[in-house]
Amino acid sequence: RMQLTESGGGSVQAGGSLTLSCAASGDTYAMAWFRQVPGKEREGVAAIRRLHGSSWYADSVKGRFAISQESAKNTMYLHMSSLKPEDTAIYYCAACTALCALARPDHYSTWGQGTRVTVSS
Repeated sequence: RMQLTESGGGSVQAGGSLTLSCAASGDTYAMAWFRQVPGKEREGVAAIRRLHGSSWYADSVKGRFAISQESAKNTMYLHMSSLKPEDTAIYYCAACTALCALARPDHYSTWGQGTRVTVSS
């Protein structure tokens, strides 16, 4: 069974930067980051298709976050800059192994345990 190993996250002041990484133990079709705050639904942040490198971003992070990958390492990165307090959440890495809609959490079969990002004002 595939496993996802997340790293990064932490606390930063508004305007700062953080990078999250997620390593998959097997091949994927796409990998994504979702985030969730208590009482709210999990929302998509960004995603990338492994072979094509095409990506998707939520409107709320466009221009501030950048997703990248090292295909040989099955590793995905989320470079977050100009962070805002509203970016505070638990960030989850997810992977799908077959054709999937990048923004649909129900299309992802494997999830990481989550890493906390806290942005203070």
